Amino acid sequence: MSDAIVLKDIVVKFNKYSVGSITLKNKIYRMITRKKIPTFKALDHVSLSVEANESIGIIGRNGAGKTTLLRVIAQIIIPTNGSVAIYKRVIPLLELGLGFHPELSGLENCYLAGALLGFTPKQIKARIGKIIDFSGIGAFIDSPVKTYSSGMFARLAFALATEVEPEILLLDEIIGVGDEFFQRKCVVRIQNMMKKGVTTIIVSHNLDFLITQCNRLIWLDQGKIMMDDIPEKVADRYLYEQFII
Repeated sequence: MSDAIVLKDIVVKFNKYSVGSITLKNKIYRMITRKKIPTFKALDHVSLSVEANESIGIIGRNGAGKTTLLRVIAQIIIPTNGSVAIYKRVIPLLELGLGFHPELSGLENCYLAGALLGFTPKQIKARIGKIIDFSGIGAFIDSPVKTYSSGMFARLAFALATEVEPEILLLDEIIGVGDEFFQRKCVVRIQNMMKKGVTTIIVSHNLDFLITQCNRLIWLDQGKIMMDDIPEKVADRYLYEQFII
């Protein structure tokens, strides 16, 4: 089986700002004194290989580096050090509605977001019926998205992102979008994509879902991979470390 993603020795550093440290006065002071802004490592020498068709879950406490890792894979963040090799087309579902313009209608935003994902108007037009049907927003597709409820917004964004046939799908805490009925539709669609061989990486705090749906689980803590193994083993160790000790 071929590799879909290969990360080697990835380091991502961010500046650590304190209250008031980004004022013009402080910036000038640092320029004069050549005082460096302190940094922290969001990812600390992370190496990871993901084979085509794998389904991987990523767990860890808030601030562990999970979303940063997905953003590196999506090539939204350029790592400070290390190399990233992506061999398939990536569709990131990190922020539902990313690229949507509030003044445009739902239909217009489908074409806009589709273009950002690399699709032509003709390709989006061929899929638009299925996108509208899955989202369930009906005639509201012609209304500006600024008039949508948060649930309608999320449903349209999810429907669009999962209808454009990704080879690698990145999901960041989006299993709970919309109402309960739509959540079930989302889970079924994700399961069907996995069965079709879409390489899937899911960040979630829902361990039960990850254990049943993924064939690997990665535990991140303070930007480091603590464990990478079959889901049951990683989940048991993670729960032991978090709640027993």
